[in-house]
Amino acid sequence: MSFLRRRKVTDSSKSPNSEPNIEKEDDKKNQYKSPQRYSYSSKKWSCWDSCCWFIGFLCSMWWFLLFLYNAMPDSIPQYVTEAITGPLPDPPGVKLRNEGLTVNHPVVFVPGIVTGGLELWEGRQCAEGLVGKRMWGGSFGEFYKRPLCWLEHISLDNETGLDPPGIRIRPVSGLVAADYFAAGYFVWAVLIANLAHIGYEEKTMYMASYDWRLAFQNTEVRDQSLSRIKSNIELMVATNGGKKVVVIPHSMGVQYFLHFMKWVEAPAPMGGGGGSGWCAKHIKAVVNIAAPFLGAPKSVALHFSIEARDIAVARAFAPGFLDKDVLGLQTFQHLMRMFRTWDATRSMIPKGGETIWGGLDWSPEGGSFNYNAKKLKKNSTHSTGNNANSYSCDMKGVNYGRIISFGKDVAEAPSSKIERVDFRDFVKGDKLGNLSNCDVWLEYHEMGNGDIKAVVDYKVYTAGSILDLLHFVAPKWMERGDAHFSYGIADNLDDPKYEHHKYWSNPLETK
Repeated sequence: MSFLRRRKVTDSSKSPNSEPNIEKEDDKKNQYKSPQRYSYSSKKWSCWDSCCWFIGFLCSMWWFLLFLYNAMPDSIPQYVTEAITGPLPDPPGVKLRNEGLTVNHPVVFVPGIVTGGLELWEGRQCAEGLVGKRMWGGSFGEFYKRPLCWLEHISLDNETGLDPPGIRIRPVSGLVAADYFAAGYFVWAVLIANLAHIGYEEKTMYMASYDWRLAFQNTEVRDQSLSRIKSNIELMVATNGGKKVVVIPHSMGVQYFLHFMKWVEAPAPMGGGGGSGWCAKHIKAVVNIAAPFLGAPKSVALHFSIEARDIAVARAFAPGFLDKDVLGLQTFQHLMRMFRTWDATRSMIPKGGETIWGGLDWSPEGGSFNYNAKKLKKNSTHSTGNNANSYSCDMKGVNYGRIISFGKDVAEAPSSKIERVDFRDFVKGDKLGNLSNCDVWLEYHEMGNGDIKAVVDYKVYTAGSILDLLHFVAPKWMERGDAHFSYGIADNLDDPKYEHHKYWSNPLETK
């Protein structure tokens, strides 16, 4: 039968060889597959991976939320707020407008320390491309991008108290100079907006911006800021039907405007030559906000060691962080060096000595009262006589006249039990006080271990001895400041010496 075919016999000689070939091919496949499975399954999740994923997640969420914030209409945040808290009340300006209030007297704002914007007009090579941009205020972006360059430009000259060679930083002009200190942190913006509701605009509002780093008289020497304020006030009075201005200074701006009022009536060349009746002719009222006429004890810690309450809290959360060299920025030393070049900060040193601020055994406050919260709710006023004993208060060992105390036990101890060694007669010895590798020069580098011990052994400092302490710790810095500020109480205001500009910002030494 032709359709039947013989089945081809398998070659037995080849079969043994074929099986190993198949096995070899399988081995080759497994050779490529198994390592991948093994390496993938055996990889361990490290702490570094967790950190990278966490940082990536934060960055992604930040950009996503930033995108939503910029993409959503302005009405959505207001809608959400009203949905939670109910309809928002009208701003004060709208209420006053509904009551019929309109523009009357022109308004002058005088910003305080650190709240006014500063911009660069000449700088070093590291600040290329920043001319006309803000170095202080706004987003502070340049601080994060180039911190050492920023610190170099924002600091003043240690010898003159003016601009360092090759650097020119000037105050921002206009209402935007101090409307916001930083994004979301308003200063004058809300007040400006409410005044705008009743009809005020830029021709009836003026921001008396100045370089708050400079000594008050140096703002006139370098920028003619006092002359500009004088001219603008005269212009506002002339263009508003002869209506006098209402001046609103804030914080250190209160002292600056007090200096201005003395300057404007003083004869040239030290003063503005406006005559004795200039203020009465041009100023209707002065409304001071948070006025430190006699200084602020908080500033003593800043001048002594830059460690005010805010910085002390930061150091408590991160001990040693500010003392370390962080990314090439010797943080604590640079902050002190920068602050020590700002002469205007010395206007905040307490004035009047122990007569105003108290001594070792007394203070104007008379003690610290910690009343029980429940009893305070029941009684809106302080009781007198026997009823005063119903309040739980603790006056033990509290004396605000002791501005600096080295140790809590010394701060609370009676003055008769405090053994003090006067540091004023101590002769400074070897420069051994600072053994760090910091390249930022401070006058603390001039102090030896004996000098530091002499400061500590005095133990308690009042407003009467705090100036002596600063003169001992930083004599060159204080010598420059003594040419611009005074902290005493006048014995005789008719003495010709009080005509000098250094007394003009101290209400205890001016008429």
